[in-house]
Amino acid sequence: MLKNLPLSAAIGLSFTAIYFLAAIFAPVIAPYGMADVVGDVWEPSSAEHLLGTDQIGRDLLTRMIYGGRTTIWIATLATILSFTTGSVLGFLAAVTGGWFDQVMSRFVDLMMAIPSLILALVILSSIEATVITLIILMGLLDATRVYRLARAVAVDISVMDYVEAAKLRGEKLGWIIFREILPNALSPLVAEMGLRFIFMVLFISTLSFLGIGVQPPLADWGGIVKENKEGINFGIGAALYPAIAIATLAISVNLVADWILNRTTSLKGGRG
Repeated sequence: MLKNLPLSAAIGLSFTAIYFLAAIFAPVIAPYGMADVVGDVWEPSSAEHLLGTDQIGRDLLTRMIYGGRTTIWIATLATILSFTTGSVLGFLAAVTGGWFDQVMSRFVDLMMAIPSLILALVILSSIEATVITLIILMGLLDATRVYRLARAVAVDISVMDYVEAAKLRGEKLGWIIFREILPNALSPLVAEMGLRFIFMVLFISTLSFLGIGVQPPLADWGGIVKENKEGINFGIGAALYPAIAIATLAISVNLVADWILNRTTSLKGGRG
């Protein structure tokens, strides 16, 4: 599978793997504790602090590693929840049709009419912003986008001959969804998953930058930008490192998603 890997995909896989491995092994590779004050305010890069220190003297590399861990895992779990919920409901609505399809589609239209960030701000202003609540909130809000895509794809697939044949054989709903529709809907869903993951990274970073996302003592990339943004006025680049990390992660994941999309395109033709 990796023998003829394109250069772009290799670069994307390499950077994505580095970020995810750093997230997994953060306690092992981080040079200091996440909240340890180990120097003066905004020290420059040195042998002791490769990226310098932050606004209260914590090692910035350590904060970046732990911040990446928080950001990546929240975004990953929220994306999984989003795609599990949105795709299953979208497939179910497309196959069953009738009142269920109408009710779900109108509800999704209503939810999509409200900007996700504004709705999240309203909800998080009235509940505690824990990691669990952030994952559930982000996953359910984004499930509406996945629902629209999954339903649109499933509507086209559900009229194919092999799906009609499965219905005539008396196959149950679960078989039709997971054995007939899902394999043939992988291409657009995989491509969208990469985009939705990056949206989740940007979403959680935005919420943290606004002060209602990940709460101290946890670190995340958006929070690091917020904490160090004043340093830009003094020529301190501490706030730029998480921005660069977000940008490189976004590009890397999209390169991987494009490669996977090219490999799964053959599934679109179905088994007919």
